[in-house]
Amino acid sequence: MMNAIGVIVEYNPFHNGHAYHVRKSREAANADIVAAVMSGPFLQRGEPALISKWARTEMALNAGVDLVVELPYKFATQKAEIFAEGAVAILQALRCKAFCFGSEQGSIEPFIDTYHFLESKSDVFNEKLRLYMDMGNSFPKANALAFKDMSPSSGLLDLSQPNNILGYQYVSAALSREYPISPLTIKRTQAGYHDIALTENPIASATGIRKGLLTEKSNIADIEKYVPASTKEILAHYFIQYRTFHYWELYWPLLKYRILTAAVSELQKIYEVEEGIEYRLKEFAAASTSFQGFMERVKTKRYTWTRIQRICVHILTNTKKEEMCSGNSGPEYIRLLGINNRGRSYLQHIKKKLDLPLISKVGSLKGNSIELDIRAGAVHSLCLRPEDQAGYTKREFLPPVVIEE
Repeated sequence: MMNAIGVIVEYNPFHNGHAYHVRKSREAANADIVAAVMSGPFLQRGEPALISKWARTEMALNAGVDLVVELPYKFATQKAEIFAEGAVAILQALRCKAFCFGSEQGSIEPFIDTYHFLESKSDVFNEKLRLYMDMGNSFPKANALAFKDMSPSSGLLDLSQPNNILGYQYVSAALSREYPISPLTIKRTQAGYHDIALTENPIASATGIRKGLLTEKSNIADIEKYVPASTKEILAHYFIQYRTFHYWELYWPLLKYRILTAAVSELQKIYEVEEGIEYRLKEFAAASTSFQGFMERVKTKRYTWTRIQRICVHILTNTKKEEMCSGNSGPEYIRLLGINNRGRSYLQHIKKKLDLPLISKVGSLKGNSIELDIRAGAVHSLCLRPEDQAGYTKREFLPPVVIEE
């Protein structure tokens, strides 16, 4: 039986730090296969992906990943807990022996110890969490304050660090469901999650690389030292083909139109629109001339920038509460985005043992979740020239990316 290690990724875009993660993950599990579950057109922090999921899949397969499957919209555009539940469930369904994530902590024991600590004191923790939420704090802030209040031992996790927070949710998803998949972590090296500076170090954050690409005078050559050669080539080809990358300001006229023309009652049906924020959205959409300016006005202590961006994604894609909450709470399928020879061989070995149906063409599956994925892809295309949108959308219905080695 081939041994697979799973990774949970966005690759927005794939860079040298990701290549390091793939290599170290393979080594940590002595794995034959690296399987990536990757977000589609819209991401966990409520942002449009810089390039299509197909181009990002190609980046991954050219840089050490053997198999790429999609994390459905239903999970990819969610808070950390639900994002993690969907991703880990798919890796478990793929029969991965382990999954590996990067963290500031760098060792897995504090994640496991913290999970058991919080499970044993869940009533106390939840009461403190409610208290801090009632004080007007955002969920991430209230979560960190509640944990700090409990004065855990020094051997537990620092839950103020972004990758530790997400990694904890991965571990919690696996342990709470008693999955046989084993959690592993490696220490993040050099650039931090939110670092925007591009320095002499060849490992930069995806945030910094995107900022370098999206500045007015940017050139793909400016970021070449931070990405594998294949990533640079794919980025260059994508820009030549579409004349742009995808980012929020390009969608701002569409989002503004949706907010201003929708009745309050319509906005209230959109997923994550709660507590009267629809009135705030309408007020500041009318007063704003850019997405950046809109976000700066709407953000509050309770509503983080990330949460508001996710709300904006759901408004843009017209995703209703009933669509995100209906049906099976877990993933309903494994959608193959790309594969190489090793990945194909692995699937041939395990295809009769898969816990979920494996699909390579969306036409072979019907249902609410896949329809959300298709719609998200169509909306993602709307910042492109009209003559490019049809071809971009058609790609959704074609076979996966295949890299022959």
